[in-house]
Amino acid sequence: MKLMLCFSWVYAMRINIKSFIPYNIIDTCAVWHLLSSDLLYNMAKTSGCYFSCTSYVFYECLYKTRKITKETDKRLMDKFKKNLNEFYSQSYTISIDDLQSIMSLEKRKALSKGELSSIVFAKKINQAFLTDDQAARKLSEFHLECGYTQTTPHLFGWLSYNQKILDTDKNTIIQQHELNGGKLKQYFEEVFNKAREFILMERYSSSGESQKEGDSI
Repeated sequence: MKLMLCFSWVYAMRINIKSFIPYNIIDTCAVWHLLSSDLLYNMAKTSGCYFSCTSYVFYECLYKTRKITKETDKRLMDKFKKNLNEFYSQSYTISIDDLQSIMSLEKRKALSKGELSSIVFAKKINQAFLTDDQAARKLSEFHLECGYTQTTPHLFGWLSYNQKILDTDKNTIIQQHELNGGKLKQYFEEVFNKAREFILMERYSSSGESQKEGDSI
């Protein structure tokens, strides 16, 4: 399972956590991160987010041969099966033209067909692509519209900025995430703190404007 191989990038704050595109084509790595915390996944759904996967991602999640299948892998696969209708009912099949596009991209980057097919379909139907893989993210940013490449920490930051995730929620999400083998704690903490900074700055700015109005009366 690729869950443990998706954290090699240095996560820079070049995302806009004030905005998040709710409709996403999601790759395998992001599926595991999203499902690693029941609370995070449920908050995303209740906040109007939808996640669809290609048939290649569906295959990678449930049927692709693994050298070692850990207990965390089994738990995440069970979660995927339980939420199968939400992902698979919106899964996308591959056409000949799509395969040619995937093969064209495959020559340029050492990515899985799950990641490549997700990028191709996201571009084809003009939806955002959710990934936590550095190489997939770079390729996606080159081919998709600006802002249409998103990550799980981006989602976490957006939910935090909109105050869907509070301090206790953050701790619960991180605990659940780590219990299922996740390694995104550092990035969750970063975007959560950034969200709090934005909220405090906006409150301070708003109170300052109110004070000025009061002084002018």
